[in-house]
Amino acid sequence: MKNLWAPWRIKYIEESYLVKNKSKHTGCFLCVKKSKTADEKNLILKRGRYGFVIMNHYPYNAGHLMIAPYRHIGDLEKIRPAEASELFLLVQQSIVALKKAYHPDAFNIGMNLGIVAGAGVPGHLHIHLIPRWSGDTNFMPIVAETKVINEELKVMYHKLKKHLR
Repeated sequence: MKNLWAPWRIKYIEESYLVKNKSKHTGCFLCVKKSKTADEKNLILKRGRYGFVIMNHYPYNAGHLMIAPYRHIGDLEKIRPAEASELFLLVQQSIVALKKAYHPDAFNIGMNLGIVAGAGVPGHLHIHLIPRWSGDTNFMPIVAETKVINEELKVMYHKLKKHLR
C-alpha cells in the first residue's frame, strides 16, 4: 500500500467534522466567507449585488467554482427573480472566464438541494461549476481512489480573476 501525503486535507476533515457536529459549528462557510473583505484570501472571484463566485477550497477538479446568493437560503423555490437572474449571469460569466483561462472541453453544472442529495451546506444553496477536459482522467481515481488537482488554488485564482472583473 502506498500513501499519498496530503497534509492540507486535514483542514477539510476538521471542517467536515464541525459541520456534522453542529454544536461546535460556528456558521455557514458561505456566509462566513461572503462577510469577509479579503477576497483573495477567501478565494472570492467576483461579487454581484445578490450573489458571488467563490472557488471551491476542496475542488473536485481544477477550476471548480461555486456560485451562491448572499442570502442564506436553502430552497431554490424561495429564490427571488433578481437573485436567480444574477446567479445565472454569474454562472455564464464564470464559464467565459474558465474558457479563456483553461480552455475546458465541457462543464458539469449542478446543485445538491438537501442533505440526502449530497448537500454539504443544506441551508445555503449554491451552484457547482466544474470544468472538464477530454482525457482529464487518469489511473489515480481508478487505482488509488485519488483525484489529482494539477494547479495551486492561488495560481488558479489569479488566472480566473483577470477574466471575471
